[in-house]
Amino acid sequence: MANENKAINWKRNVWIVWIAVFMTGIAFSEILPFLSLYIKTLGDFSRQELNFYSGAAFAVTFMVSAIVSPLWGKLADKKGRKLMMLRAALGLGVLMAFNGFAQNIWQLLLFRAIQGGLGGFVSNANALIATQAPRDQVGRTLGIVTTGFTGGNLIGPLVGGALASFMSYRMIFLITAVIFGIVFIFILLFVEEEAPQAAQQTTDDSEPAPSHKFRDLPNKNLLLGLFVTTALVQTVNMSINPIVALFVHEVLHGQSNITFITGVVAAMPGCATFIFAPWFGRLGDRIGTKYMIQAGFILAVLAFFPTAFVSTVFWLIFCRFAVGIADATLMPGVQTLLSRNTPKEMVSLVFSYNQSFMYIGAVAGPMAGTVIASIFDYRAIFIFSAIVMVINGTLFYFNVARKETIK
Repeated sequence: MANENKAINWKRNVWIVWIAVFMTGIAFSEILPFLSLYIKTLGDFSRQELNFYSGAAFAVTFMVSAIVSPLWGKLADKKGRKLMMLRAALGLGVLMAFNGFAQNIWQLLLFRAIQGGLGGFVSNANALIATQAPRDQVGRTLGIVTTGFTGGNLIGPLVGGALASFMSYRMIFLITAVIFGIVFIFILLFVEEEAPQAAQQTTDDSEPAPSHKFRDLPNKNLLLGLFVTTALVQTVNMSINPIVALFVHEVLHGQSNITFITGVVAAMPGCATFIFAPWFGRLGDRIGTKYMIQAGFILAVLAFFPTAFVSTVFWLIFCRFAVGIADATLMPGVQTLLSRNTPKEMVSLVFSYNQSFMYIGAVAGPMAGTVIASIFDYRAIFIFSAIVMVINGTLFYFNVARKETIK
């Protein structure tokens, strides 16, 4: 067993997985700029119907993923994370092609739902790296992987917008399918993984095999606390999505290039996370990941609250960049703590549960942002976000950080 572990070059795997999740990030996000416009071509919809179907096309993918993700995670722990990455890449490629052939809105919603059920690529990529890297370097390596997906998400909308300017929406879905096909081949040829042990047997046959059930974990309450942290962070991050362009329009008073500046504002958190995540991961490995997460909560509150009062686009961009710095400590930090406090044979299952909570936040965030903006105004969303971060930080302190064994 030890020799097999040494035969795997985990550092090489980190960079191979980085390239794979980078390409996956591009594939997922390049359809975002035109998905609503694509839906518009599938029927004669009123403005209200178009808004509803556009929201449903996004939400149905997240909702199905939240339900199905733990099932794939459990299977990954038994059959291998590489196998689940291959399954996800191939399945997503096929479904992206189907999206491009949809003839009506109901077919598209069905394909988007199945797409959610076939996901799990990124969570299993994180689980693979988390189980192969030395425990004292997990924070840094997960931070590196995070920059790959974040970088792909930043570039994807630019690629999709550029492609949409000279080719049909359906053709872009086919190009996205090809990207997932390339990822499949890349993972198949280059990622190394030790063959998983379906059941750990000892020389003493009378000794029972260890349980692989979440409810039997001694620290399951701690893990649940981290899941809640993930859900609330994602809720806050996604709450601004429905109104970001409208808020930029309000700050600029309808002047200047609103579309371009909206893109800059939307990209700022991702840019900051891309820059700082590996460095914060390395620092967390040295001084304690839980302290980095606590610092992230403080920074998030200090970033969100002033955003409600900005009057110039410069300070809006500055505050959104600060939110990205906070995110660079929070999401990778949570994954690091999950990895360190989970048996190796259950890491994929636990990461998939965390992914499910993230998807729940991804659905709840835009809904909360829309409701708050309707009742109050756009600026109230940032006050709401600051309050949620205070609550989240408090829960984290009592559920996780106070435990002496957690670092």
